[in-house]
Amino acid sequence: MSKALRLSEKWFRRGLWLVAFIFAGFLIGLGGSVVGDLPQVEHQFTLEDFIDKPAATEARAAVKAGQLAERDADTALEQANLKLQVAQSNGAAARETFDNWLATRHATGRSDQDPELLSRTKALDQLKAAERSAQTLIDQQEQIALDARQSVQAAQTRLTALEESAQTGLDQAQRKQELRVFGYRLALTLPLLAIAGWLFVKQRKSTYWPFVWGFIYFALFAFFVELVPYLPSYGGYVRYVVGIVLTVLVGRQAIVGLNRYLEKQKLAEALPDAQRREELSYDVALARLAKSVCPGCERPVDLKNDSIDFCPHCGIGLFDHCAPCHTRKSAFAKFCHACGTSASRPAEPVGT
Repeated sequence: MSKALRLSEKWFRRGLWLVAFIFAGFLIGLGGSVVGDLPQVEHQFTLEDFIDKPAATEARAAVKAGQLAERDADTALEQANLKLQVAQSNGAAARETFDNWLATRHATGRSDQDPELLSRTKALDQLKAAERSAQTLIDQQEQIALDARQSVQAAQTRLTALEESAQTGLDQAQRKQELRVFGYRLALTLPLLAIAGWLFVKQRKSTYWPFVWGFIYFALFAFFVELVPYLPSYGGYVRYVVGIVLTVLVGRQAIVGLNRYLEKQKLAEALPDAQRREELSYDVALARLAKSVCPGCERPVDLKNDSIDFCPHCGIGLFDHCAPCHTRKSAFAKFCHACGTSASRPAEPVGT
């Protein structure tokens, strides 16, 4: 249609389309903010909302106490190991000294050293007892650490079971919440889509068509971009079902529209030639002629062939002769291109 428009009108239309897109952009930004904030109307569930709080608190306290006990036992075990090492080192040194002294005692055979022998033997026994005491302390600390670890494991097992049970409840609540939020989005976008459909049917050629088209683009974006991605999945079934329903609805509407258009064209082709030309919009007729199609039936016609003056498909007149100058001209032109005579004057039929 752009070839049939005045130059200024073309630029004005381009500017108005720019207005439509800018208007749609601002509406999309506002709609995106509203849709993005819709989840805030719902409480944000966490695991703590579904867990058995008394049991969880007890389990967490047991885990913490067990970890503290295990840490204290590990510290005490390190100290006990250090004491054992010192006792073993002292015992080894004392035994080495005793063995050397005892070898000297046998070599000299001095009986006056018997009391010292007893004293040294007693000291060795005391060092051995210190080693055993240190080993006993290590065993005790290892048992305490083992008990603490087992206590932590048992408490952690109880806590894990509580969290798994709570996770099930959380998942169910979040799924229900997603459905509610999707319902909010659907309740917001469906009326917009319905209004856009009404505007497309009734107002798309009105004076304020840029705002109409801007709102239509916004409604389509809100539905297909801001709503469809939030469709609940359930393994993809919901998305596929929605896709099938939308495809059937759009396809059915397209089929009904095509049949309605074909019936309208058949009725139009049965009308007299002059009436058909009167009912055709001037701009539409020129746009179709620029595409080398018949303005009446929209079938291809070789307009460059000077011998073709009527559409071979529907019979509508495409060319006639100007009455004053007899120039062959388009039957849809408002003025003769050769002499400027108004097309409102009766034109001569082709061939006169």
